Amino acid sequence: MTDFPADGFALFPDRSVVALRVDGELKDLATTVTADDEVEPVTIDSADGLSILRHSTAHVLAQAVQRVKPQANLGIGPPVTDGFYYDFQVDEPFTPEDLKVIKKEMERIVRENQRFVRRVVTDEEARAELADEPFKLELIGLKGGSAEAAEGASVEVGAGELTIYDNVTRDGETAWKDLCRGPHVPGTRLIGNGWDLTRIAGAYWRGSEKNPQLQRIYGTAWPTKDELRAYQHRLEEAAKRDHRKLGKELDLFSFPDEIGPGLAVFHPKGGIIRYEIERYMRERLLANGYDVVNTPHITKGDLFMTSGHLQWYADGMYPPMVLDTT
Repeated sequence: MTDFPADGFALFPDRSVVALRVDGELKDLATTVTADDEVEPVTIDSADGLSILRHSTAHVLAQAVQRVKPQANLGIGPPVTDGFYYDFQVDEPFTPEDLKVIKKEMERIVRENQRFVRRVVTDEEARAELADEPFKLELIGLKGGSAEAAEGASVEVGAGELTIYDNVTRDGETAWKDLCRGPHVPGTRLIGNGWDLTRIAGAYWRGSEKNPQLQRIYGTAWPTKDELRAYQHRLEEAAKRDHRKLGKELDLFSFPDEIGPGLAVFHPKGGIIRYEIERYMRERLLANGYDVVNTPHITKGDLFMTSGHLQWYADGMYPPMVLDTT
């Protein structure tokens, strides 16, 4: 029998439980609940558990980057399908050698078993604590679930309380902190060794080319090393079957620079394959009662005004045709 109020550690001592769902809302395992609350355990291998694991690993990545490059400014670090990323503003782009150094620092942080400790703050307190983080300050101004808070900002600010997570060492010292809604795994050691950094890319702040370009580091995280290896094996197998690789090896198609990236020119073998696919599609469509129609490749601008395309894409996709009547 559990005495209430109690926290998640008391209710679910199993180490596979990394968070709680309290009355339908995800909470940290350290959350105190009462006997009237509806509480469910969130295990690390569940969909929610994986997202929490990956988001926590993104925080470790950000802490490691600021240990290696103290002047780096923090962007956003959400979980994504099969992994996570974190954006940074740095003086020089990251290199593969930088990733090796950052990964070593992440391993140290994991071993340190820092606790993720949630702390509610006011807007003013958050601005004071994050005064050196211009992108975080911008997010604070978006609190309240604004539609402008795009590109993963929902992991940091929303309609509820504004919170900061402290990474607390065994000695009780705050080693690092970040603006975040959470939840997180209880401590960095639970992240284990089932993670890796995968690639570097450029990314505009909040997804707009009008904003500064940041450096994005991608990674992946899984509950175990074996699951990480299985994921990496799937990627290797997919790479062997990449259409660009097979197209070149089998002389099916190419992407000439003169035409543009992603615009395929089908060679005779590839042309036959495409013809057979199109022929089969037509046969199946006609067999299922579809009719054959054709429409012009060009039309009056009024049609695209009705659809809204012309207002948004006039310059890039729908330049008007000018007829020389002289």
